[in-house]
Amino acid sequence: MNTIRAGVYGGSGYAGLDLVEILSRHPAIDLVFATSNTYQGDPVPSADLCFVPPDEAALEAVDVIFLALPHRASAAMAKRGIEAGVKVVDLSADLRMDSPEAYQTHYDSPHPHPELLPAPYGLPEINRANLAGVDVVATPGCYPTTALLGLYPLLRHNALSADAPVIVDAKSGVTGAGRKPSLSTHFAEVYSNLIPYKTGRSHRHIGELEQEAHKLTPRMGPIIFCPHLLPVDRGLMASIYVTLNDCFDSSQAQDLFAEAYGSEPLVEVLPAGEQATLKHAVKTNRCAISITPVLERYLHITSVTDNLRKGAASQAVQNMNLMFGIDETTGLI
Repeated sequence: MNTIRAGVYGGSGYAGLDLVEILSRHPAIDLVFATSNTYQGDPVPSADLCFVPPDEAALEAVDVIFLALPHRASAAMAKRGIEAGVKVVDLSADLRMDSPEAYQTHYDSPHPHPELLPAPYGLPEINRANLAGVDVVATPGCYPTTALLGLYPLLRHNALSADAPVIVDAKSGVTGAGRKPSLSTHFAEVYSNLIPYKTGRSHRHIGELEQEAHKLTPRMGPIIFCPHLLPVDRGLMASIYVTLNDCFDSSQAQDLFAEAYGSEPLVEVLPAGEQATLKHAVKTNRCAISITPVLERYLHITSVTDNLRKGAASQAVQNMNLMFGIDETTGLI
């Protein structure tokens, strides 16, 4: 296995730290640098490096860069990487939307580099065929990853009613809000509390969710997305409620999910009757899914990930493995 030289921009954020930890153990990776403005000069946890400011990172010394940067800043760095002939794995939202117009609609600002769109969407279980050998990948958000994996077996069989909404009731640990402190993520606000935010159709991830869902099922009801802040550090649970069309019965769902994910190493479909919990996924690189038939046409799916792993860092590494043509689970299992 040839050595791949990698750099991480934004290595001191929560997702960046998990990314550095995974890459430092990856048998094919030589981690060359990790950047941070705030912690420049400090040792990088899990690696024999010190953080460097972004402008001092040796872009010419790497084969791939991971961008765990804020939106907009990430697009600028992606453009630099592409122009330098370096592969780019973006963890921000800057490359996830298919058009500049869609980006502006959901992120309330013009796209800083519209020429970069569209980019391959890095959810391997759904989009693997479009990721092998590419030069740039948009790693999905943690909420869309968890929800889309929970819906995929139904979407690919056109099993959803076009006349009923898909309800995604999701809950994430506070690391999903990033490392920069704020009042809403302060310990005293979060502890012993459960906080809904940007509910209904106001969260920016609704555009990403519907964009990718509609590629599989063009005619479906709207997605009602209700995220909540859990008083835990990490983990994400999406409770998904769907109405099936007349061609499907909820009793078929377990077999549909088993068929879709039977050969997927990073998705676990739990046995009928067992419920997915945060502990099935936290500190792992996989998604765990449980299926509960409610009535003949009504189905409840629980999809669980670690928001910093399958929802960010480990999925980025999975994408990188596909980009370089090595086994996609390398460094992850």
